[in-house]
Amino acid sequence: MESTPRKGFKGLIENWQSDLIAAVSVSLIALPLSLGIALAAGAPAMSGIFSAIVGGVVTTLYRGGHISVNGPAKGVIAVILLGIALMDDGSGQAFNYVLAAVVVSGAIQVVLGLLKLGRLADIFHSSVIHGILAAIGIIIFAKQIHVALGTHSDSPSIIQNLVDAVLFLPQANPFVVIIALAGLLLLLFHSKITNRFFHILPAPMWVIALSIPFVYWFNFFDLHSLSFFGKPYEVGPALLLDIPNNIMDSIMHPNFGKINTIEFWTTVVSLLIITSIESLAIAKAVDKIDPYKRKTDLNKDLTGIGLSTMVAGLIGGLPIIAVIIRSTVNIHNGAKTKWSNMYQGLLLLVFIVVLSPIMRQVPLCAFAILLVYTGFKLASPSVFKQIYNQGIEQLVFFVGTMVLTLYTNLLIGLLGGLLLVMVSHILLAKVSIPQFFKMVYRSGSDLLMNPDGSFDIKVKGIANFLGILKIDKMIAQIPPGVNVNIDLSETRLVGITYMDYIVDYLKAQNNTGGKVLIVGLDSHVSSSTYNKALKIAPGNQVVKLSARQDRLQNLANENGYQYNSQVDWNTTYLKKFHFFEIRPIERKSNCLKGQFEDLDVSWEIADVDFSEGGAFTAETFNTTLIVLKLNRKIPVFTMEKEGVFEKIFDRVMAYTGYKDIDFDMYPNFSKKFLITGNKEAEIRAFFTDEVIRFFENHQIYHLESNGEALIIFDKIKLARTDETVEFIDYGRELAKLLDVID
Repeated sequence: MESTPRKGFKGLIENWQSDLIAAVSVSLIALPLSLGIALAAGAPAMSGIFSAIVGGVVTTLYRGGHISVNGPAKGVIAVILLGIALMDDGSGQAFNYVLAAVVVSGAIQVVLGLLKLGRLADIFHSSVIHGILAAIGIIIFAKQIHVALGTHSDSPSIIQNLVDAVLFLPQANPFVVIIALAGLLLLLFHSKITNRFFHILPAPMWVIALSIPFVYWFNFFDLHSLSFFGKPYEVGPALLLDIPNNIMDSIMHPNFGKINTIEFWTTVVSLLIITSIESLAIAKAVDKIDPYKRKTDLNKDLTGIGLSTMVAGLIGGLPIIAVIIRSTVNIHNGAKTKWSNMYQGLLLLVFIVVLSPIMRQVPLCAFAILLVYTGFKLASPSVFKQIYNQGIEQLVFFVGTMVLTLYTNLLIGLLGGLLLVMVSHILLAKVSIPQFFKMVYRSGSDLLMNPDGSFDIKVKGIANFLGILKIDKMIAQIPPGVNVNIDLSETRLVGITYMDYIVDYLKAQNNTGGKVLIVGLDSHVSSSTYNKALKIAPGNQVVKLSARQDRLQNLANENGYQYNSQVDWNTTYLKKFHFFEIRPIERKSNCLKGQFEDLDVSWEIADVDFSEGGAFTAETFNTTLIVLKLNRKIPVFTMEKEGVFEKIFDRVMAYTGYKDIDFDMYPNFSKKFLITGNKEAEIRAFFTDEVIRFFENHQIYHLESNGEALIIFDKIKLARTDETVEFIDYGRELAKLLDVID
């Protein structure tokens, strides 16, 4: 890996080209999404652009992050809608009152950052936050589906909005629906289109661009009626985006006239909590995929976001947060420093000035379908399944928070969700309320330094979201690069948010050269096999191996292999493979180790959990893989079956400089496999006739080299015992072949 880019103006001078190239892609995504978010929030369209520009320019000057992108995000939509509804007094100043709340919430963020209270965001239970975001997704969907259909619901109830979307379906404007449906199909299938032309622009820009021909076809520029199966439907300029000719005409200023009302402070607190939690969570998610493993100063980042939010609110912009989609695109396109964030802000300013005549030709339904798609993803069935896989109790917390939020507001939903979690923890721990809080705050947990310089953290009592600040204080005393043992054997209950925290610490400490062991959970039980699920100590219950683990243990006993069913959090070596450089690994378990002694090749088969995506939208996948350590140098490359994995994952290799290498003498092989790598000559030399024939005649696996070892896996699922045996046989044959041709 190349050296870490320099900070400040030296970094700007050294990396301006790569940062600018990445910023072009980011700004093309930010332009339609920023406009769409503002429209969905009931705000003027330009308020989203102002937010994105300020998030790029102002935040860059004072920030704790290195490569994240700042601007408006979908999480603020529901809060802005709430604020407008609460403070609408008929004066036409509702959004101006909200702008005042935006400024105040930003000022409070600045204070929290200066007081180094950024870690407060960690105490909010993860399932509750997921429930809030799912509710936000439903709110976005319920509001924007009417714009995408050309219908309108006057009800203030989100549930009624959803019901009306079905009831009013016969009244939908077919000419609006055609445009929205075309955009939806493009969003669904853009990643599956292999033609390079369609990847020049990101999907949201294609939705906007391809909607414009429909506008000319149906002539939305003049108010008139069009017939569809004999029924007239009205179309006209009201269906198009309305932005002023002069950008200065869009500037709005806050009105603090409601500052002494409960509605104002409800909006302020809601904005503060949602934007702070989402920003800090995304900052940590971006750190995980930063190729240079840099860490965000969360307190400084909170201060910088607060300052930017104040500036945005003063000129009519939405609250600013770190944005995961744009940050991921920024990284994948080669950005190296914080200046890429400034470039995308400046490019947005140029784009909106230059392209404003074109943007006024874009139908509102095109923006709406972008938000409908986003809202659905926040509350899709896969989200419910993901939460359920973490434990049935997490699904209860998630659904409870979501429903409460939909029927009340975000603040009540958040507080009610946290109360639900706390009451559930008391019941699961089977202790009285006073004893519960004593076991949280005065449990006797301690930090000890050993003579060899390592540290022991002994956690006792209840380890849940309420105790995170306490362990954070202990961990702050541990220097980087030292070994740490976290003993949870004397805990009564360990919550999922607590496990998230200590696993994140484990990964961070491992990256500094230290080794962290999490022990003492063998006697705990949970309702899920998820590695970070809520765990309870029921007493002296003996944990039994599953049927699959029994078979793996027998396989090891019969063949002299080593087998360990326990979770192994040390996944550092796997990160040396490109596949896992950009996909955070949660854990590995059920590790089976052996050696092909006649070939001097060691191997390890393990179940690996990794995540795709970031922050609250990440999905967790499970697969069984084998690592062959060859004890020889080989070229770095990736090989996979053409068209298989791109159905699940983005083809990020294209952004890393890797080339698709074809072998003209073996057309069937080239059609069957996608081989990518930087050093083409070395890779061609590696793929001899024997190697190519081997891969043509054997079971197809995803295979990748890091220069000294191979990682191989097939489907994204756990292997059966017979498939594990096939893995070993496959590895032996491949190792033998490579040994012969060496």
